[in-house]
Amino acid sequence: MRVLMVSLSMLALAACTSGRQVEVRTGPEPTVDTSINLTNNLSQAVNVYVVSGGNDIFLKQVSANSVDHIPVAGVPAGATVNLRAVTVDGTRTYTKNNVTLSSAYDWRLP
Repeated sequence: MRVLMVSLSMLALAACTSGRQVEVRTGPEPTVDTSINLTNNLSQAVNVYVVSGGNDIFLKQVSANSVDHIPVAGVPAGATVNLRAVTVDGTRTYTKNNVTLSSAYDWRLP
């Protein structure tokens, strides 16, 4: 009887731990409807943020004396936001308030 119980327990355990095949796929990339074309005329890099609903969303670090196209994920076209760029040493902050985001908003620093 004891052997039978042990055998049944092992059989139940084997049934519970047998692997189930799972298929994992990636979904389509989310589309980004808004972006910023930033021209950084400063002699140092800046960290670029969008302030939406009181939340700072870090977008990208843009090199000194360069132009960069920055997609803005999670903020729909037509949304009014504030833009903020902070030099990497933290000494200067540039803001642009009440910006209505579009497919390609142009912003120049300084």
